[in-house]
Amino acid sequence: MLDYIPIAALNQYSYCPHRCWRMFCAGEFVENQYTIEGTSLHDRVHTVGEGHREETWQIRAVWLRSEQYGLIGKADLLEERDGRWYPVEYKRSRRGEFDNDELQVCAQALCLEEMTGQTIAQGYVYYAQSHQRQTVDLDEALRQETIETLKSVRSLLETGKMPPAIYTPRCRGCSLFEACLPQAMVKVKRYKEEG
Repeated sequence: MLDYIPIAALNQYSYCPHRCWRMFCAGEFVENQYTIEGTSLHDRVHTVGEGHREETWQIRAVWLRSEQYGLIGKADLLEERDGRWYPVEYKRSRRGEFDNDELQVCAQALCLEEMTGQTIAQGYVYYAQSHQRQTVDLDEALRQETIETLKSVRSLLETGKMPPAIYTPRCRGCSLFEACLPQAMVKVKRYKEEG
């Protein structure tokens, strides 16, 4: 059994289970415009350090871990205000179209809760293109979805069983699209059924 699941794997699995398998089981990763922009953003954000911004204490590039959930990963930014902590995840896009970023923030909060003994009620996703923060309410529904996704990721990583490549609008921006070819898989399946 795997000791720790990378928090980022939950984001990838929620985006596309097949992509998660390719990245975390097969060790495949291909750069494209979006991944390069994301890496550049995270390189700037992950400049290790801390400081105050008005009434808020900020700490960058902090490793988080949860024994209870078997999670590990790096938070882009942790902020503390009035004794309350919350995670801030940075993304290169204008605004999240899917809930995978919220799952990542929730997983970070689960770790932070265990590490601080505090209940974390909300976190944020900062979208670099729009310079906007989106509040992530860490309600019971999101927590359960995060825990269920964690179970699915753990099963995927333990079994190594490849999920099918299913074409969705998300595929257009995926750096692994050429390796995956989900539309070709549909044609092959149809050909086999007709043949």
